[in-house]
Amino acid sequence: MPEQSADALRLAMRTRERGRPLLAVGAVNAIAARLAAEGGFDALWVSGLEVSAAAGLPDANVLGPRDLADVVTSVSRVTALPVIVDVDNAGGAVTTAERTSADLLRAGATAVCVEDSSYPKCNSFSAHTSQGLASRDLLCRQLQTIRKSVGDELVLIARTEALIAGAGLETARDRAKAYAEAGADAVLIHSKDTTGQEALAVARAWDIDLPLVSVPTAFPGVTAQELGAAGYGLCIYANQLSRAALAGMRGAIRRFSTAGTFTSSLGAPLASVGDLLAIGEPEAVSCL
Repeated sequence: MPEQSADALRLAMRTRERGRPLLAVGAVNAIAARLAAEGGFDALWVSGLEVSAAAGLPDANVLGPRDLADVVTSVSRVTALPVIVDVDNAGGAVTTAERTSADLLRAGATAVCVEDSSYPKCNSFSAHTSQGLASRDLLCRQLQTIRKSVGDELVLIARTEALIAGAGLETARDRAKAYAEAGADAVLIHSKDTTGQEALAVARAWDIDLPLVSVPTAFPGVTAQELGAAGYGLCIYANQLSRAALAGMRGAIRRFSTAGTFTSSLGAPLASVGDLLAIGEPEAVSCL
């Protein structure tokens, strides 16, 4: 789905074939974005965790709109895929939600995902912290203000952390309904149940006329096809490429430590310099 418009993304989420959800993958830079396009993904996800980690910052509401907008600009330079931006709780205020969404729209974003975590947020997978929830009314007002500010030019994905916070499926569904009424185009009910059964239960109980979104980070054994068959319209693989890159760089460094060269046959070969140059030079250029 190469078209970047918000209307095209809305339509694609609603009309996708059951069992074949749209697939988005985290892209923290142009290299990841180019590979995602080559790999047939339908959209890019600019992840707060990935952008924070790439900048050496904690995933705790430290990023500002410009940090995210710079990534949107770079990934949009090398692919026409729609860009969905994770804005966490949008700074925990209505005014910051309005400013952030407007700045990201100007940078080229197609969608924003706003969640109901309390400010300051903690990452859903942090072992040493527990996620708190903001008031339901706050996210409703953020969604309404974003819609008033940017109209239909951005797809609004409302994310609830109710299951992460231990509030239960009924609370998650109540919040989802409120966010739908406040103007969300799609809803993401986040789960870190490693079996995936909680996510499948969410889909079975889904009775809202909006696309349902999954981030299957915690349950990688559940396939996109299974999630699509259950009723999900969009699956976001939020940070897998950064994790693969991290593992690959560590492996290359270990091989260098052992063999004294990066050309060792002990592991997978490196990409060529020409391959790297091609990311920023999609067509032949003449350097004068």
